[in-house]
Amino acid sequence: EKIEAGTAAVKESSELKAQLEGDLKKHKADRDDAKATLAEAKALREKEAAAFAKDKAASEANIAAIKKAVAALEKGAGATFLQTPAAAAIRTYAMERANLPDTSRDELVAFLSTSEAGGYSPQSGEITGILKQMGDEM
Repeated sequence: EKIEAGTAAVKESSELKAQLEGDLKKHKADRDDAKATLAEAKALREKEAAAFAKDKAASEANIAAIKKAVAALEKGAGATFLQTPAAAAIRTYAMERANLPDTSRDELVAFLSTSEAGGYSPQSGEITGILKQMGDEM
């Protein structure tokens, strides 16, 4: 009777050991999957952070260019401003990314594409208003 009980205990222990080894193998696989998922998520976050930093820098540069443009136009220095890199940056932004009505975009791009302010009158404020609107919406 004791031998049978011992044999049953050994068998039960062997079955438990086999079950625990199977559980351990499954848990290791789950852990490896979790590590891989974590690595993928980290890489995605880093990629998104880099894209955000790039967009943020571009937005800050565009805002600075708009502020320079508004200040120059309000001082009556439109012709001088048109020859700066800031004018080119605003023109590019207006053509590619700005959320403007087509008429405003066309007017602004036409103004920024000229080499001189020509007949632009700072008192009319049309271009200055468009630029201020762009700056407010950024």
